Amino acid sequence: MHILPLSQVYQLIEPGPVVLLTTSHKGHANVMTMSWHMMVDFNPPLIACIVSSGDFSFTALRATKACVIAIPTVDLASKVVAVGNCSGRETDKFAACGLTPLPAAQVAAPLVGECFANLECVVRDTRLVNAYNLFILEVVKAWHDPAQTAPRTIHHHGYGTFQVDGETITLPSRMP
Repeated sequence: MHILPLSQVYQLIEPGPVVLLTTSHKGHANVMTMSWHMMVDFNPPLIACIVSSGDFSFTALRATKACVIAIPTVDLASKVVAVGNCSGRETDKFAACGLTPLPAAQVAAPLVGECFANLECVVRDTRLVNAYNLFILEVVKAWHDPAQTAPRTIHHHGYGTFQVDGETITLPSRMP
């Protein structure tokens, strides 16, 4: 074993696939790339996510208390990186990155048409926002594209490095 710099720990423990988080505030739809999120509960589905207070989306999420988490496939990796490399303050990221905003059913934030799944969310808990920028979201409506039968997601490992989902295995489980 060798010592690993603490600044690199996040590269080992990124919790899930890179997603796109959309918001809509004062008539302005925005999309950001996000990889710091995790499931918190099953029913209702709760997701914890961290949105930097420096991000344009932070203000919108805090004000509107609603967003969409869109889950892209590896085919969208270059667009996902492009979204993450510009600010919605100056750019219409949907247009600039070639993504299609679609109307959601229960929130003002748009779905992302190219993603295989979209989760409409409302903010349920903000107690950790001031300390950690951590929002607890409740999924209130979920969408998926049945044409995308074996979606492969990407996982961030830092500094432009990603891992792509690979082989799926099924093992016996006693969980329902």
